[in-house]
Amino acid sequence: MLALLSQSLPFSERQIEKTINLLDGGATIPFISRYRKEATGGLNEVEIEQIALENKRLTELLKRKEAILEAIEKQGLLTPDLRKQITHTWDSNTLEDLYLPFKQKRATRATKAKERGLEPLAATLMRQMQGAVEDDALRYLSDAVEDVESALAGARDIIAEWISENASARQQLRVLMAHDGLVEAKVVKSKIDEAQKYRDYFNYAEPLKQAKGHRILAILRGENEGFLRIHIAPPTERAVERLRRIFIKGRNEAAEQVELAIEDSWKRLLQPSLENEFKAAAKEKADKEAIGVFAENLRQLLLQAPLGNKRVLAIDPGFRTGCKLVCLDEKGDLRYNETIYPFASQNEKKQAATKINNYLEAYKIEAIAIGNGTAGRETFDFIKSIPYLPKHVEIFMVNEAGASIYSASKVARKEFPTYDVTVRGAVSIGRRLVDPLAELVKIEPKSIGVGQYQHDVDQKLLAESLNRVVESCVNLVGVNLNTASEHLLAYVSGIGPKLAENIVAHRSKNGLFTTRHALLEVSGLGPKAFEQAAGFLRIPEASNPLDNSAVHPERYALVEQMAASVNQNIATLIGQENALKKIEIKRFVSADVGLPTLRDILTELAKPGRDPRGGAKAFQFSNEVRSIDDLRPGMYLPGLVTNITNFGAFVDVGAKQDGLVHVSHLANRFVKDPNEVVKLGQAVRVKVLEVDASRKRVSLSIKEAQS
Repeated sequence: MLALLSQSLPFSERQIEKTINLLDGGATIPFISRYRKEATGGLNEVEIEQIALENKRLTELLKRKEAILEAIEKQGLLTPDLRKQITHTWDSNTLEDLYLPFKQKRATRATKAKERGLEPLAATLMRQMQGAVEDDALRYLSDAVEDVESALAGARDIIAEWISENASARQQLRVLMAHDGLVEAKVVKSKIDEAQKYRDYFNYAEPLKQAKGHRILAILRGENEGFLRIHIAPPTERAVERLRRIFIKGRNEAAEQVELAIEDSWKRLLQPSLENEFKAAAKEKADKEAIGVFAENLRQLLLQAPLGNKRVLAIDPGFRTGCKLVCLDEKGDLRYNETIYPFASQNEKKQAATKINNYLEAYKIEAIAIGNGTAGRETFDFIKSIPYLPKHVEIFMVNEAGASIYSASKVARKEFPTYDVTVRGAVSIGRRLVDPLAELVKIEPKSIGVGQYQHDVDQKLLAESLNRVVESCVNLVGVNLNTASEHLLAYVSGIGPKLAENIVAHRSKNGLFTTRHALLEVSGLGPKAFEQAAGFLRIPEASNPLDNSAVHPERYALVEQMAASVNQNIATLIGQENALKKIEIKRFVSADVGLPTLRDILTELAKPGRDPRGGAKAFQFSNEVRSIDDLRPGMYLPGLVTNITNFGAFVDVGAKQDGLVHVSHLANRFVKDPNEVVKLGQAVRVKVLEVDASRKRVSLSIKEAQS
């Protein structure tokens, strides 16, 4: 197994073995990546995940082999040669091909022909040794076989099935399909008016090997909705010719019968089977691409810069129903809420402005967060227009995607049982500014709105991938043990929902944690969970400063030795770069601790608990743009990157409709991956290229805005 894994992965057998042992022992990917570098040879999270997934795939393949061998053996048909072929096969398609002739199947034309005693005739024809096929067929006439043509047709049905179940033939046709396969889509003519959003695919054809994942997902969605018909196949004549070369052995009447069976086998059995197989494979590949894009977008969104622990006035904008306003303290706790009506009468607008200034002073507000949904721009303009607005108060537009889902969720009801959804939504907007990661973990990842085709891809695979991203981000940033919600704690390495709930309950009952080791007093939290979690939890108030760092408790004694080697204690050593440079780390290398871990410790001691996300910055759209109708080709505008795909990036320019910067317009060079050039939430300058208001499509360019 290790040898197989090392053949399919770019890692040594030792790295793979150590990683699998750690995973099997209950270690999480973030823990292994951060604290077991010596064991894995410094593998990162992505590489460890590769090993875990490939190990899972091969393990499942082994189980499938065992099941197939057992099924064939029960039929008494398992020959030594077949056993050897199955044992040495590591391709799932080839494995299923070998099993295909032995699979229990529903009644087919071939099985019915066999029941009528025509299998010997099929075998005779297949040998193609003689030409007088009618004479052979006469011997098989019976009550069930009325005439020669019925006998030959039944024999051809049997031959067609043999051909379709031939592993070598199927493999050759797969090669042909992969090389010459064409994916075609046609509109269902009776639904042409309803199918306008798919009009790019009304008469679409492209080599399968060149078809991009997002196009595959689009046409499959069109097919599922009943607007498109899809066909995937190589040219029929090439497929049939490939089969002729395999199965035609002579030039006689028997060969002619086999040739007829070949054409039938391709059209009726092989082509539909391979089309389904390749459609599924194309879908799987497209799913992985889309999920990969979604995962990267989610990672960037979760790691967006936080404002930090500041007092925030947050507004969930609205026209007719007013703007829901909340005041939050530096811990994110709700202190006040009210609805203001800045878009009603002039008098209401003046009252709203006065109230805003009063709340800013009363609650010592340091920043204003405004949701970017309906009335967001108008609310931003209203706030900017308020007389005597304190200059130190920054104004931020906050992406509110998923806020409505949170506000109606069980999580929100538990947090704010006495408040309605509008208040909860406003609180979420404010907290997203303070700490995007801590707030967004409360929402199902796929509801955050940073992907495409999230409802079309494999939902289990999507959920697993996005949960891994959330876990990775939470552990990269670290979590304040004394302020984190149970939803945030649940993603910490080794904890999970139940222990997170227990930690919060313990904290409520016994007060704040003063040391990491106090975690062991939490119900159900044993040494293994402590080992996995402790390094990712922070206690800013702790007497031991290492409890507010990424240094793992298992290395505290080592840090004390390192400090003593330069005549320091831990408290005086932290942050002192000159003293840290004097430490001779090679002296501290041991069987358990190598240079990678020692370097990580020194880096952390230099800036303990440093947040890798940086700080939030305010952004303002152009005053010229309020809707798509305000856009004109040639305009240069500021914008924010809201979504990134394989084919480009979507940018919000304040028009209530994001525009697309195609990958060819991202930079003055070839761009393979848009993430090389832009990041989610990044402020960019764009040029408007085209505006199609009827289809709500806006084409933008970053490249031309730079030239």
